[in-house]
Amino acid sequence: MTKIKSVRTRVWNWKGKTVPPQGNFCTNASDALYDRGDAMGSFRFHQWLTCEVETECGMIGIGNAALAPSLVKLAIDEHYAPMVIGEDPFDYAYLWEKMYRRTHAWGRKGVGMTAISAVDIAIWDLMGKLTNKPVFKLLGGRTKEKIPVYYSKLYADNVEAMQAEAEEAMKHGYQGFKTRFGYGPKDGMKGMRENLKRVEAVREVIGYDTDLMLECYMGWNLDYTKRMLPKLEKFEPRWLEEPVIADDIHGYAELNKGPIPISGGEHEFSLMGFRQLLDLKAVSVIQYDTNRVGGITAAQKINALAEAYQVPVIPHAGQMHNYHLTMANVNCPISEYFPVHDVEVGNELFYYIFEGDPDAVDGYLDLDDNKPGLGISISDKYLADFEVTE
Repeated sequence: MTKIKSVRTRVWNWKGKTVPPQGNFCTNASDALYDRGDAMGSFRFHQWLTCEVETECGMIGIGNAALAPSLVKLAIDEHYAPMVIGEDPFDYAYLWEKMYRRTHAWGRKGVGMTAISAVDIAIWDLMGKLTNKPVFKLLGGRTKEKIPVYYSKLYADNVEAMQAEAEEAMKHGYQGFKTRFGYGPKDGMKGMRENLKRVEAVREVIGYDTDLMLECYMGWNLDYTKRMLPKLEKFEPRWLEEPVIADDIHGYAELNKGPIPISGGEHEFSLMGFRQLLDLKAVSVIQYDTNRVGGITAAQKINALAEAYQVPVIPHAGQMHNYHLTMANVNCPISEYFPVHDVEVGNELFYYIFEGDPDAVDGYLDLDDNKPGLGISISDKYLADFEVTE
């Protein structure tokens, strides 16, 4: 059996066109602070990391990470790569535990787990290529004919712009729509009215036969959310996403007792962390990100755990690693989907670095049974728009 020969990491720094920051674009955890300028700045990521794991036979698996790429690169190069070089990639469970346990003192959350994710995703891509099967076939196969997707742009803007965007998106048959709140606790009652005005405006366009998801991105607090929930109930949201900071698990649990389902998990990093969320009934929808949570190996464990609790899993941010997991799991009913557009927050970079991501057609996307691995490759089409660090 071929063994892992090398691990190559690159950081892709976007130098191309970006959408300039605008006020009240999306609430976030930094809103609690006295700040000047772009409050969303620390949550924009105009860098991405690619991780290429190569075997002795020359086959290469591709992984990636979007959080703190420069730090993740350092962690992989100095700590995680030496642990997998010389090993059989099909011993993926052993390799995952080796990376997790040998760095447990400092790596079990955040940067460490993101680094493990990048290597693990690359190993799964590699296994698919070595067996000439798509990753979802290795995970159990096709559980749905096609994957329904929801439109996930609709950042807060003026009412007319949001309605125009929603009207255009409606033409493509999406199975749901997610919008962001632009106002939080510091904006008081006036901000509450602005939030409600925009939710109502989007509902006017999409009607009540289509799901509407609402995201706070950790920009609210417990008190504010408790005041907002009764006001939002009439709009029948499918969920309210990340209303408080990720560490406030008991806050999530209190809010999730109400009439509106609470979703979260984008900023949780471990199987044990998700067990806590489920034990406390803190979320009604789990939204891990595969390239943060420990990769595909860890994601499958979380999927099984969530299914036992009958809590659906809808991974954060679309992207191929998430699509393969969604296709292979009955408990993953729908995928988040960002259409290709100019670089704004950073999720868009995936389309500028990789080729092979499927386009949504009439509200659904499909994966190719004949494309081995994840089905993506690193593109050179936009290379001039990046500064690449080896």
